[in-house]
Amino acid sequence: MANTFALILVILTFVTGIVWVIDKFKWGPARNAARQAAQDKAEIGLDEDTLAKIHPENVVIENARSLFPVIAVVFILRSFLYEPFQIPSGSMMPTLLIGDFILVEKFSYGVKEPIWQNTLIPVSLPKRGDVAVFKYPEDQRVDFIKRVIGLPGDRVVYKDKQLYLIPACEKAECGTYKALDMQSLGEQDFKDEAATMQVYSEVLGDVAHKIIVNPNRRDHTAYYYQQDDVKTYAYEWVVPKGNYFVMGDNRDNSKDSRYWGFVPEQNLVGKAVATWISFEFYRDVDGLLPTWVPSSVRFDRIGSIK
Repeated sequence: MANTFALILVILTFVTGIVWVIDKFKWGPARNAARQAAQDKAEIGLDEDTLAKIHPENVVIENARSLFPVIAVVFILRSFLYEPFQIPSGSMMPTLLIGDFILVEKFSYGVKEPIWQNTLIPVSLPKRGDVAVFKYPEDQRVDFIKRVIGLPGDRVVYKDKQLYLIPACEKAECGTYKALDMQSLGEQDFKDEAATMQVYSEVLGDVAHKIIVNPNRRDHTAYYYQQDDVKTYAYEWVVPKGNYFVMGDNRDNSKDSRYWGFVPEQNLVGKAVATWISFEFYRDVDGLLPTWVPSSVRFDRIGSIK
C-alpha cells in the first residue's frame, strides 16, 4: 500500500516543478517581452506597478513557482535522507520515551523510492541491535519502531524473560542457543508503567542497550506467532530469508515479532539515529488541560540513540 503523505508530496513536487520549468522557459520570458515592448512604446518610463499589470502573472502559477524550491527540498530530505518521527507509546522504554522526537536515517538500509519503498540503490542491511522504523506488516499505513533482534536464518528463543539466539551459520558447532548477556541495573519506577520495573543492560551483537521487564507479568506464549512452515516450540522462531525479527526494549509491553511475525526487508523505512527534541506532557487527571500540551523539555534526552 502506498504511503499517502509520500504520494501527496511526490504529486506536489511534480506539479509545482512542471509549473516552475514552464514558467522559467516560456511564460516568464513572454511576460518580460510584453512588458519590455510596452516600455519601449511608452513616452515616459513605466514604474514597476504599471509593468506588473501588463501581462499579469496568474496567482496559482506564482504560488506554485514560489513553493517548488521549498517542496523539492522537503521531498529530498524526507524521502532519501532523514525523516522526523514522534514516539507515541512506551514499547521502546527506556531507550525511547513518549514525547521523544527522533530522526530516522532513510538511506541506512538502501535508497528507496518514496511511495512503494522499492530499493533503488542498495546500501546496507540491518544489524542486530539496530533501532529500526518499519511499516507494520499487518497495516502498512502505520509506522512501528523496534529493535532488530534476529537476522535472516537466525533462530530466536524468548523464554522466561530471557532472550536466546542461534545466529545463522552453516557450521555444525553453531547449533547451540546462546543466552544474551544481561546485567541487572536494579529496579526503577516509570511514569508510564503501573508496576516497578527491573532494568537490565543487554548486549546484542556489538550493541549494549537497556531493557525493562515486569517481573510480575507472565509471558503470553499462547498469543505468540506460530510459523506454519517450520516446526518450533511456541517460544521459538526461525527468521525467513529477507525478513527480520524485532522486539521492543519494554519486553512486557510491546506488540512485536513475538505476536505478529517478521518484518519483510521491503517494509524497512530506516534506522533511528538521534533524538532531536523530547517533551514532557501534562498528565491532567481532571481533564482540564489537553494531554498534548508540553509541560517541559527533556534536554538530557537529546542525542544519539543506542
